[in-house]
Amino acid sequence: MRYLHTMIRVQNLDDSLDFYCNKLGLVEVSRYDHETGRFTLIFLTAPEDLENFRENKAPAIELTYNWDTCEYDGGRNFGHLAFQVDDIYATCQKLMDSGITINRPPRDGHMAFVRSPDNISIELLQKGDSLTPQEPWASMENSGEW
Repeated sequence: MRYLHTMIRVQNLDDSLDFYCNKLGLVEVSRYDHETGRFTLIFLTAPEDLENFRENKAPAIELTYNWDTCEYDGGRNFGHLAFQVDDIYATCQKLMDSGITINRPPRDGHMAFVRSPDNISIELLQKGDSLTPQEPWASMENSGEW
């Protein structure tokens, strides 16, 4: 398993970039505007991690800016921790076998979400290409929030 990023929802993109980049000293390394979903993803990394990010797309902070005004409460601005795994199906099965609920099953062979005991969302991403969809994952429904 390899740590990838932490996602934080932001209400004001300019203020957030000013804080994280101009004041804290992080570097913007990637930006993605999603017209259909009406959001922007911006990945930031520390200057010392720049080369590692270019090679591995990690470690990073992902700022998520939803274009439609939204106030976040109850810690909802903190999104998730993300980890890359060698085999998403084996990882999810191991977690299920140890009593962990798979909130968003890896139906696509690429991404799953679980929650920590403190209700923190954890994203699991398949290393490399997505695995071929397979049961029981392909037809498994979401459970709770993720």
